Amino acid sequence: MSEQSRRPRKPYRRPKKDPVRVLAFDALRAVDERDAYANLVLPPLLRKAREKGDFDTRDAALATELVYGTLRRQGTYDAVLVACVDRPLREVDPPVLDVLSLGVHQLLGTRIPSHAAVSATVELARVVLGDGRAKFVNAVLRKVAQDDLDGWLERVAPPYDEDAEDHLAVVHSHPRWVVSALWDSLGGGRAGIEDLLEADNERPEVTLVARPGRATTEELLREEAAVPGRWSPYAVRLTEGGEPGAVDAVREGRAGVQDEGSQLVALALANAPLEGPDKRWLDGCAGPGGKAALLAALAAERGALLVASEKQPHRAGLVAKALDGNPGPYQVITADGTRPPWRAGSFDRVLVDVPCTGLGALRRRPEARWRRRPEDLDGFAPVQRALLTTALESVRVGGVVGYATCSPHLAETRAVVDDVLKQHRDTELIDARPLLADVPALGDGPDVQLWPHLHGTDAMYLALIRRTA
Repeated sequence: MSEQSRRPRKPYRRPKKDPVRVLAFDALRAVDERDAYANLVLPPLLRKAREKGDFDTRDAALATELVYGTLRRQGTYDAVLVACVDRPLREVDPPVLDVLSLGVHQLLGTRIPSHAAVSATVELARVVLGDGRAKFVNAVLRKVAQDDLDGWLERVAPPYDEDAEDHLAVVHSHPRWVVSALWDSLGGGRAGIEDLLEADNERPEVTLVARPGRATTEELLREEAAVPGRWSPYAVRLTEGGEPGAVDAVREGRAGVQDEGSQLVALALANAPLEGPDKRWLDGCAGPGGKAALLAALAAERGALLVASEKQPHRAGLVAKALDGNPGPYQVITADGTRPPWRAGSFDRVLVDVPCTGLGALRRRPEARWRRRPEDLDGFAPVQRALLTTALESVRVGGVVGYATCSPHLAETRAVVDDVLKQHRDTELIDARPLLADVPALGDGPDVQLWPHLHGTDAMYLALIRRTA
């Protein structure tokens, strides 16, 4: 009998299941496999874990950080993994890559000690992948642990002077084409683009809106860690990641979760100078209902009716839920805004917050930066132009249209407005900046572009247009 065969074998140890990391892995798999969004997947997973008694508040915070941090920094972490894995990443099974990315985030993006980050991730791999692939995970993460984030960036990011866009893409974890597009929209300068990309990688505060006539900011400010919004008189921020569902006014529909940028767009349209009657308002792309709820409440204060139109039936249902209990008259309809059922010139104010790439909300939907492609712009362009055209036809002479989009990409903002207005000479642009008088750094006008790094909002764009004849 050989010496090796006489050695006692180590007893098999069942892997220890860590509920926090297993939940984070499950969320990443849903994002990858189903093209789901983390902000939709994560809350029900956390709620179920709490109900089972597996999670406390600190567990939920860690799971949230692991999911969002991994998604935001995916580009940077992939560059590090390329240097540590002995094959192209596309040949690594996606579940293995998700576990590796979770491990890299713990090593390079959190304060978790290196030995704990490696051992916890390897244990996760044993649970969800099996012992064989756990050994591979262990070997890769030990290579990653040999340096910190700054050290790795020195190694894997090209020098700024040699390739500025690729340097920024790796360091700030954005696709190169997105870096280029955002830089063009900002108008150049290294400091501005770096500030914006860094802001995209920060966890945004939860912002609430007190719907006029139904809730007040004073009521919302009684919530723990609540502070006034920066710009909107109806905004309240939850500074410590508060749970909106625990707020009575939100649960009852009297308030909602809404970024201040979206609130400002609705307020600017509502307050734009108008010639003639002010009785019929239209939200032509109303789903899922946040802006429609604020507009309906503002309209109710003036005795005006809001018609909220949404093409997709399930989203129209969300709009109806958001408007339920509005203090004034409103109507929710399911209709295609490019082929409207209403007569031309029917409305005094019209908002079209058009479908877009969503590049303005990368803080909230970090996975969107990896899903979008430059060619997606070509798909949105005809719809954006058609919706603005219909909006201009739907407003009466003297009425105002607001064209909004949650993207700063010039192809979705000024290019659309310029193209459509060339075909509609009976219009004029209104300077939107005076309607946001307290908001700084709004540019040369007459349109407005908000920015995460300058205003703490999503990168919402707004152009206000009056029909003159």
